[in-house]
Amino acid sequence: MKRADGYWGDGTACVHAGSARPVAGQPFLAGPVFAAPYHLGAEDFYGRQGNPTWRALEQAIGALDRGHCTVFPSGMAAIGALCRVLLGAGDVLVLPSDGYFLARRFVREQLAPLGLEVREVPTTGPWTAEVVRGARLVLLETPSNPGLDVCDLPAVAELAHAAGALVAVDNTTATPLGQRPLELGADISVASDTKALAGHSDVVYGHVSTADEDLARRLREERTLSGAIPGPFETWMVHRGLGTLDLRLARQAENAAALVSALRGHPAVTNLRWPGSPEDPAHEVAARQMRRFGGVLSFELPSVAAVERFLAASGLVLPATSFGGLHSTLDRRAQFGDPVPEGLVRFSAGCEDSHDLVTDVLSALATLTG
Repeated sequence: MKRADGYWGDGTACVHAGSARPVAGQPFLAGPVFAAPYHLGAEDFYGRQGNPTWRALEQAIGALDRGHCTVFPSGMAAIGALCRVLLGAGDVLVLPSDGYFLARRFVREQLAPLGLEVREVPTTGPWTAEVVRGARLVLLETPSNPGLDVCDLPAVAELAHAAGALVAVDNTTATPLGQRPLELGADISVASDTKALAGHSDVVYGHVSTADEDLARRLREERTLSGAIPGPFETWMVHRGLGTLDLRLARQAENAAALVSALRGHPAVTNLRWPGSPEDPAHEVAARQMRRFGGVLSFELPSVAAVERFLAASGLVLPATSFGGLHSTLDRRAQFGDPVPEGLVRFSAGCEDSHDLVTDVLSALATLTG
């Protein structure tokens, strides 16, 4: 039985949302439907237009986001579809100057030449009426990637709405369990589900959720027209992975907290960031609007060579450019074009035992200072 507000708790929703009613002899989670054409006369008639495997996952993610979900084959496909549906020549887009670098590159190279005006603003602002004046869409990312700065979502949403703008939030780092942008005043939540939501580093995926049914319909039409459709097997894999999101986030946050405690004050580590830490400059705002904190932290090592030595010495931390998976990974962001110091790393705490992970990290860091 659901709670008084009509929703299940996080763990229950992750396991059960989007599942069909039990049928004797059938699996808990229906397998992927691979059909291209269907027998005519029902909702599904062609694979680019609809698929029951998509709808099951959309119901599950929508229940977590508290909105109408549309799935896409990647996070960038989701952002691209959203921009194409909402923006045109002469419109103004406000986006974070310190957010995901590929989103900025997409806007600069694909949209700005078509007549879109782009304003880049740091996640922490300043957010003023002038910044959002005349904007059609304000795209936020909080916590930001990779700096983990946080903006006051309700305050920015109120400011943007007063200017007539829609507000979208890249919620990849937080996930729907960590933060619900639609309940904080945003109109749209978008995410790369490649990361923590799917969680097993074996699929690329994305979604857009909105409380606006008409916008959800337009996004699905855009998906059909553009052909940016997710594969049914990948969709099934994301739905399977979603079942353990609550458990994985809990362990990852536990590991992040243990690492932050161990790294604070370490002679080789500077600019340590994790919004879940009371000492973090983003914590006060993050604690007001985030429901829980994940496993992503960032810090600086002295040099590129120091990062390489750390990775060579570690037995558990893998060099990889994604995050949110079972394995702990480290990514030196400057190598991918982020305007950050050469030694800044994004660390994704995995699901290893906390003691083992902290011991391994400290042992690897000792090679930099010994």
